[in-house]
Amino acid sequence: MDVQKVLKEINTDVRAQIGEFEGRVADYIPALACAPEDGFAMAVYDINGNVFEVGDISTTYTIQSISKILTLTLALQRYGDSLWARVGKEPSGTAFNSLTQLEFEKGIPRNPFINAGALATCDALYSRLSAPTFHMLETFRKLSGNGRISINTDVARSEFEHGHRNAAMAYLMKSFSNFDNNVEDVLKAYFSFCAIEMNTRELARSFGFLANRGRDIHSGDIIIDAKQNSQLNSLLFTSGLYDASGDFAYRVGMPGKSGVGGAIVAFVPDRFSVAVWSPKLNKYGNSSAGLYALEQFADRLSLQLF
Repeated sequence: MDVQKVLKEINTDVRAQIGEFEGRVADYIPALACAPEDGFAMAVYDINGNVFEVGDISTTYTIQSISKILTLTLALQRYGDSLWARVGKEPSGTAFNSLTQLEFEKGIPRNPFINAGALATCDALYSRLSAPTFHMLETFRKLSGNGRISINTDVARSEFEHGHRNAAMAYLMKSFSNFDNNVEDVLKAYFSFCAIEMNTRELARSFGFLANRGRDIHSGDIIIDAKQNSQLNSLLFTSGLYDASGDFAYRVGMPGKSGVGGAIVAFVPDRFSVAVWSPKLNKYGNSSAGLYALEQFADRLSLQLF
């Protein structure tokens, strides 16, 4: 299996049609609107610590909703199964920022990867950490192998200033007694998590533990236990790409998580983590070129999990 050869073939294929992929760069957050539509990078990190990469690999971007994976990981470390009293484990079937479903289900978000679920998880984490943003940033620095990873404060500020819908979700959950802390404080932490900036190689390495039964590939540290790791991957498989998760499971067949910065991470248990970035998003908020690249990667390497 020549992973580097496959990545080069995919890179050539994507570059040849980069202008034809559907969608546009996220512009509802002004600070994200300047991302290059023709950007593309892909990296694979195997459980032996080998990295394979192509494209604009040194380009950095904010990871946005991919940060929700680590928010959930840190919360599971501190709460275990008791966390699920506050957030569900079901696919949403609606948009990632839906208020209707949250109202109907009395302030309990469907899963931790839609915005309401991530906010509830962030609120839970805020209750257990004295400096949640610092802790999140330091964890990413350790997992990524880059001690200089930082928060793009312009993006975080822009998201906070345009975060009215997220604030509405938080206040709605508070009205159902499912939100404990000051809403603005939690929102600032949440948007800071989303505005953490790194490149595609660092992103693949940061989440390598999900391909390695919960152990960090380089340090050997247990990030979460093997059972929690399996459960987290199951949730990513069913809910990681919002209301397009079923299509992603069908086309790609791996647990994964997307972000509106244009990145997607996916995992093959006991083999490797994969990260891909291209900012042009389809109607579901997922990278169009990234989805194509991951589908090609799974097909060319025959990565059937079932």
